[in-house]
Amino acid sequence: MTGPDVPASFRLAYVPGATPAKWVRTWGERVPEVPLTLLPVAAADAAGLLRERGAEAALVRSPIDRDGLHAIPLYTETTVVVVPKDHLIAAADEVSTVDLADDVVLHPLDDTLEWASLPGRPAFERPATTADAIELVAAGVGVLVVPQSLARLYHRRDLTYRSVADAPQSSVALSWLEDETTDLMEQFIGIVRGRTVNSTRGRPQAPAERKRPERKPAAAKPARRGGGAPKRGKPRRRS
Repeated sequence: MTGPDVPASFRLAYVPGATPAKWVRTWGERVPEVPLTLLPVAAADAAGLLRERGAEAALVRSPIDRDGLHAIPLYTETTVVVVPKDHLIAAADEVSTVDLADDVVLHPLDDTLEWASLPGRPAFERPATTADAIELVAAGVGVLVVPQSLARLYHRRDLTYRSVADAPQSSVALSWLEDETTDLMEQFIGIVRGRTVNSTRGRPQAPAERKRPERKPAAAKPARRGGGAPKRGKPRRRS
């Protein structure tokens, strides 16, 4: 894959909390002639960036508008509640949404969880971003329910998190334009799906060479007992 038709780079956008590092390393080993460029993007802007051809692919959070886009689900995250370390919830290993009934549950505008009904008490105002909501949790204003990767991304020493058993979950998917499934895109799909470098998926296979049937050696005829010419019987005497 060389020459003037090779793109300057393969652009991969990714939303907060997504971790493309292992796939980037594999790309560098398999397609060293095409650099992979990472583009951080807000979850709400990822689909638009693809449609504007600002990236060849994106790691997005569901749900997304699938109009004109392919999407391969990659993994589903555990949902957690972020609380101050001295909060009562910090003493538990796992909680449910019922345990949040007495807390103010912050609901940032960039929330990626699909709530049928938000638990707890509503905040006076919705924070603009998850990062803003984390600051409010640290200030004691309320608690925040997010995918675990976001809790790790915005980790603070004065905060902790616990899993929420019955909360909705967020999935991460690989997405790209339906009419842009190029050879490079196929390469990246293979990488995220764990295909080996020798995988033949998508490549025409050479027809198998027909083997000629092996001729078996003719079976040897059993030798006569005693060997030599057959013996004639003795002539009968005339009476």
